[in-house]
Amino acid sequence: MVDIHSHILYGVDDGPKNIQESIEMLVAAVNEGITDIISTSHASHPQFDVPADVVIGQIRELKMKLDERQVPLTIHIGHEVRISEKIVERCVSNQVHLLANSNYLLLELPSSGIPLYTKNMIHELLRHDITPIIAHPERNKAIVEKPERLERLIREGALAQITAGSLAGFFGKKTQQLSLDLVRANLVHTYGSDAHHVTSRPFLFNEGLAVLEKKKEHDAIDLLLENNARILSNEPLIIYEPEEISKRKWWKMF
Repeated sequence: MVDIHSHILYGVDDGPKNIQESIEMLVAAVNEGITDIISTSHASHPQFDVPADVVIGQIRELKMKLDERQVPLTIHIGHEVRISEKIVERCVSNQVHLLANSNYLLLELPSSGIPLYTKNMIHELLRHDITPIIAHPERNKAIVEKPERLERLIREGALAQITAGSLAGFFGKKTQQLSLDLVRANLVHTYGSDAHHVTSRPFLFNEGLAVLEKKKEHDAIDLLLENNARILSNEPLIIYEPEEISKRKWWKMF
């Protein structure tokens, strides 16, 4: 299985503090059944902006440590990039990493809302053959209040990533329910742990899948995991027509 969203580099953002904690996270990932993990340290974030060369250097170091310990896990480069009006420039100049050297970008919106220029940035990225994948939309306040806002972004050409911990209930019942509803409405396309630490922000990769299994969302599990794998090979993702959120009863709950 492939995890497309993780904070495994040490001392650079709000992930592990030292290399030992990074190694503990990587071992925990293997115990979850993860075979490939994309490192997505923050970039263009108000607090963190991890340089592209630091990402490459640390991943090289961690790969050596994994080889020494014979840990069967492959690490891939990436960034979780906060949206800004300079995002296209930063992508084309290789200041930030796309996911595993693909044409997919993990795009983070501010937790409090959706900037007015978001639609324009989606179009600009697509014009440069870069497909934005919106990270954890289920935790964005504006989308929580009106989930149809995510539907509009998807119809503009963006994709979205649901978080394992959200489905598992780590962020509360309300977030869990919204996550399930977004899955059922075909508004999320990929799956990531967004893990930061083995205890305070663990992977919960299998726990999230188990919730989908319990809810009999077997097709969704297959789609999410297949799309994760397709990112590594830079293939087109499987995308189903999103439902019109405004016609569903559940969205008015938020």
